[in-house]
This record gives sequence, structure tokens and C-alpha cells, in this order.
Amino acid sequence: MNEIINAFFEAIHLLVTLDPEVIEITLRTLYISITSTVIAAVIAVPVGGYIHFRKFRGKRTIINIIQTLYSMPTVLVGLLVFLLISSQGPLGSLELLFTPGGMIIGQTILVLPIITGFTILALSGVKDEIRDLSLSLGASEFQAIQTIMSEAKYALLGAIILGFGRAISEVGVAMMIGGNIRGYTRVITTTMSLETSKGNVELSIALGIILLMIALIINLVLNYVQEK
Repeated sequence: MNEIINAFFEAIHLLVTLDPEVIEITLRTLYISITSTVIAAVIAVPVGGYIHFRKFRGKRTIINIIQTLYSMPTVLVGLLVFLLISSQGPLGSLELLFTPGGMIIGQTILVLPIITGFTILALSGVKDEIRDLSLSLGASEFQAIQTIMSEAKYALLGAIILGFGRAISEVGVAMMIGGNIRGYTRVITTTMSLETSKGNVELSIALGIILLMIALIINLVLNYVQEK
């Protein structure tokens, strides 16, 4: 028990003194997660909007598939991306394996279904009367869609925040694609996994506290957005 307490205080010391390794790992984690979330949002929001606003055969099936992919195992995504960017894969010439770029691709694919699905859900929550009213007042179809998107902006932001939370907390893709290379691809989750297995729990606890603080911030922002 004393060892755990001492490890906890040592972890606090690492945070208070702004340990360079802790800061480096945290900044890299934020960079990779934010970048992948932004890329996924740029793709997912228009795709989700298209699926919502258009009527076509198989629409319900596509939505069911997207919702199924919410719980897609991270190791499966890691495997698929590994096969894609490995030296024998179709994108092997880009040399993205064991690089932050490869990790961004993996996390983008991971959060893409979440943001897409919740975009559809957010737009579905806007009453049909708003679109009808916009059209009756002389708005074009595109302007009516803009109005609906504006009405759902907080829900759309919530979808993006959820995607970011999924990206920053995952470990499978980061480990398989990044390789957990110190000073290059090591992020919070992979470092915690490695250092705990080595018995260096002080660093793991320090990073765990940071990850918990980030999760708290995400939760507070999400609650604020939901209230809006």
C-alpha cells in the first residue's frame, strides 16, 4: 500500500514540475487525436448530411451499418490500416507505418462512423417544420439545408466531441500502427500500457491523471453543448 501511495505522490511531482517526457507525450497525443477528429469531421458531417437529406434505396441499411461500426474494435481498425500501409500494402510506398501520420489515418477511420452516425441523429432531431418554413419563405433547397444545419449546430458539435473522446482514449490503433516508439509515436495510452508492464507506475499514474482530466473537460463541454 505504501508503494502505491509513494507512486501517486511521485506522479503528482511529475505533473507539478512539468516533466518534459510527460508534456511531450501529452502534446503528441492531443495533436494526433485533434487532427484525426478534424479530418473525420470534415468527411463525416457532409456525408451524414447527404444521407439524412437524400432519399434512396438502402438508406436504412447504410444507417444500421454505420451504427454497428460505433463499437468496431480498435485492434480490428489497427489491423486493416496495418495491411493498408505496410510495405506490402497498396499504400506501402508512402511509408506511413510506425509514424504519427499512420496513427492519424487509423484514428480517423475509427471515429468516422461515430461522427457520421451522430450527425444523422442530430439532423433528425430538427423538426421538419423548419425546413418547410424556410422553403415557404423563399429559401432555396441549399439555404433550407443550411438553416437545418444551423439549428443542429450544438448537436453536431457534440458528435465531434464524442469522436475526439473515442480517439484520445483508444490504444489498439496507436499500438499497432504507431509501434509505441519513444519520442516519436508514443502517446498516453500506449505509454501507460508499456510503463505499467515495466513497473514504472509513477509515469503511468501521471499520464492517467492527465487522461482523466481531459475526459473531465470533454464531459463538461459535452454537457454544456447538450444543454444548448
